[in-house]
Amino acid sequence: MAKIIHTMIRVLDLDKSIGFYRDALGLELSNRLDFDDFSLVYLRNPENDVELELTWNRDQTEPYTHGTGYGHIAVTVDDLETEHARFKTAGYEPRDIMSLSSEDKEAAKFFFMKDPDGYEIEFIQKHGHYQ
Repeated sequence: MAKIIHTMIRVLDLDKSIGFYRDALGLELSNRLDFDDFSLVYLRNPENDVELELTWNRDQTEPYTHGTGYGHIAVTVDDLETEHARFKTAGYEPRDIMSLSSEDKEAAKFFFMKDPDGYEIEFIQKHGHYQ
């Protein structure tokens, strides 16, 4: 059986992205591989084994385009309102908290925020399916 180990995104400013993911998601460096033309940085936290791989290409000077295929990264949090307020205070721009209902019961409560490269992150209140 396959096991998901990481998802990868390309970043323009490696230090800025590492700082964002450390401050926003509590992800810390688990491995770094530096090559002549690029670096691979792996971030994780104690909550799980899945890592976020940041790929930094040294010659890239323009922001990456995300095309029509990219969706988002999703994370769960214990207290959605507290996290939303924390991001606002930190100067990030979280969107409004939203709610999805199915068959007259709340399925999910969430908000989205972009990282420094414009990738969407969905923050979901731990509840039901979203643990």
